[in-house]
Amino acid sequence: MKSSWIFSVLALTVAAIDLLWILPVLNGSDVVWSDLWWRLVLAVAPIVLLVLLYGSVIKPVNAVVNGMDLLRGQDFSTRLARVGQPDADTLVGVFNSMMDRLKTERLRNMEQNSMLRQIIDVSPAGIAISDYDGNIVEMNPTMASYLGFSRPAEAFSRRFEDLDSPLAAAVSRVNPGQAEILRVGDANVMRCTRMWFMNNGFRRSFVMLEELTDEVMRAEREAYGRVIRIISHEVNNTLTGVGSILGLVGELPAVKSDEVMSDALESCQERCQGLGRFIRSYAEVVKIPDANLQPVDLADSLRSIWPFLEGMAPATVDMELCCEDTTSVKADTVLLEQVMVNVVKNAVESIGDRPDGRVKVSVGGSPVKIEVVDNGGGISPEASRHLFAPFFSTKPGGRGLGLMFVADILEKHGCAFSLRTDPDGALTRFVVQFPR
Repeated sequence: MKSSWIFSVLALTVAAIDLLWILPVLNGSDVVWSDLWWRLVLAVAPIVLLVLLYGSVIKPVNAVVNGMDLLRGQDFSTRLARVGQPDADTLVGVFNSMMDRLKTERLRNMEQNSMLRQIIDVSPAGIAISDYDGNIVEMNPTMASYLGFSRPAEAFSRRFEDLDSPLAAAVSRVNPGQAEILRVGDANVMRCTRMWFMNNGFRRSFVMLEELTDEVMRAEREAYGRVIRIISHEVNNTLTGVGSILGLVGELPAVKSDEVMSDALESCQERCQGLGRFIRSYAEVVKIPDANLQPVDLADSLRSIWPFLEGMAPATVDMELCCEDTTSVKADTVLLEQVMVNVVKNAVESIGDRPDGRVKVSVGGSPVKIEVVDNGGGISPEASRHLFAPFFSTKPGGRGLGLMFVADILEKHGCAFSLRTDPDGALTRFVVQFPR
């Protein structure tokens, strides 16, 4: 400390001058006491002034320096002692009060941060926070699971667009300050909110993902179920009346004798019956029974229906079944077979007239998975957002019931599932993962 060194040098200098001032008198043969007395007074006076200077200047300065050291080291638990000088003691009191306040605020901030971190970690919503450059620096386990990581740290120091995840790519397209509903290659529906906050005068962004699948599917199911029931009721009532009238008219002698009229009435009746079957196919979708889950060996179940599945494919499509030995799960065999029929049928239809078509069905793994892979035309990014939405279809004349039916059954089984085309567009994969 410069002030202490300067004061020490000054004290030594005064002491040396005092000695030089007094020694000539003491070294003489005859000591003149009056001369010695006033020399002692003049020698002691600077020492007294030095003591006063130390108390009024050096000690307060040392107190300030010590306080700065405590602040620099962020030691908010140590306090400065009073030095006995009024002005310095006032400064010490203010400093100690400030340290008490800083300690209280720091403790409160630490508690709030700890509570906030615990809330984020256990939150059912996925949360990720980025630094000033957009790189992920914090993420809770829910967000990590949504993005396909086993640990949040695997995504740190990377931007969303750099992550190998379709969901991350969709999140990166959401503009800051906006919220969007995301559907990415499966039946899962997410609300993505991308906002920002100020930190040290700069913007930092955060992303929140909320699972809406159950709510959306329930609302969609109730909505289309209500619409289908109303349409089915009204159309069937009308068709019943029209069919009865056509039957009565067809029994008239004049109509029976008129071949053209008879053929026209028969055509109308067949069309009414076809329309009735069409409406009933919609009505059956909302009457899917609850799954009767029983222990099932998936490999045996697939082998039993494999000849039927092979029969749906033309000779130009190579069908392959790969099964592992241990594939026991709890499932409803009847409903699961309906799922496989729909999925394999879609895979075969996507191949079309390709001479090198191939469909591979694999079952196995831990947890047990079913994977249906085809080299058909693939799914566009736009279509992938609506695959499992009610009545959405990419096929000409499609009614959009198949995947909706599949999603409903798999939800009843508690399965996770996805339908995606590889980034290179070569293969399309439908993956079903059963719960452990």
